[in-house]
Amino acid sequence: MKPASKARVAVVDDHPIMRMGLRQLLESSQLVEVVGEAGSVSEALALVESVKPVDLVIVDISLPDRSGLELIRDLRCVDPDLRTLVVSSHDEKVYAERVLRAGGRGYLMKDRAPEQLLAAVGQVLEGGIFLSPAMTSRMMEALSGAKPASPISGLTDRELEVFRAIGEGKSSREISGLLGVSIRTIDAHRTHIKEKLGLRDAAELSYEAIRWMESQA
Repeated sequence: MKPASKARVAVVDDHPIMRMGLRQLLESSQLVEVVGEAGSVSEALALVESVKPVDLVIVDISLPDRSGLELIRDLRCVDPDLRTLVVSSHDEKVYAERVLRAGGRGYLMKDRAPEQLLAAVGQVLEGGIFLSPAMTSRMMEALSGAKPASPISGLTDRELEVFRAIGEGKSSREISGLLGVSIRTIDAHRTHIKEKLGLRDAAELSYEAIRWMESQA
């Protein structure tokens, strides 16, 4: 009897130690073959093209060239059937729904137990969607209108990227270079963020962005 083939998985994270840990954990299950690692969006896209077929890509949100959300969308264009699972330290309350909207199939915080990662990988590979029970409950409450959404959830994905960069102390010029858009566009995003969060000026925006980033640590 021919043994079942292992699922082919790629790992995308900008921290080499994290990638190594994920590889060791995944391969310990004997059900997964890690076919490659990448530390950026550009590396990930090149990797997926070079080692086809890939069944699942594990993605972090924070990557040095572009965000994991953009990578998920790009991968969907490359292969609509390719599944992605986000494993990140960023708050699932802010990012999990965005990941699903981008086409991802699950979200797991990095502080969860190793068994949960294997469970999440198995569930996504079987065609399911993985979210923590708390996040599933939160999304159901939001859909029912029982619990008001956080103002942060009203930001677009690009506005959230700008907000994060402000919280990291970056200037409009630095953010424009990072995201590949004009300073005028960044300033427009800043204005929209202030309006959505009810902030009066740049000082309040910086304070709230820094405070929010500290809460993500």
